[in-house]
Amino acid sequence: MRKSKENNQNSLGKFEEIVLLAILRLHQNAYGVSIRREIETETGRTTSVGAVYTTLERLEKKGYISSRQGEATAERGGRAKRYFEIEGAGAEALNQTMIARKRLLTRVKTKRLPARA
Repeated sequence: MRKSKENNQNSLGKFEEIVLLAILRLHQNAYGVSIRREIETETGRTTSVGAVYTTLERLEKKGYISSRQGEATAERGGRAKRYFEIEGAGAEALNQTMIARKRLLTRVKTKRLPARA
């Protein structure tokens, strides 16, 4: 079965899914560094700030998230934080990904999963 181009563009990659979940968890405090910290804390995965910002930009282009500039702060040398929030399309894409994953997992017998070395 071939994927349609539209369906493929609207699908989430694994890291995109993780970034969206981190934004949901952080609520009003979702900015680049806090998102990276949340991902590293919850997944144990080392993540570069560049990878996070590249993914945030891609998600924003897809219309899954939006961003706004916060106030400039002295602790950041007068620079403002850029805060992110999930839009309806992003929530829908995340829900569809989670439904598909749950459907697949219910059909997998855990005793057949290969052990990790």
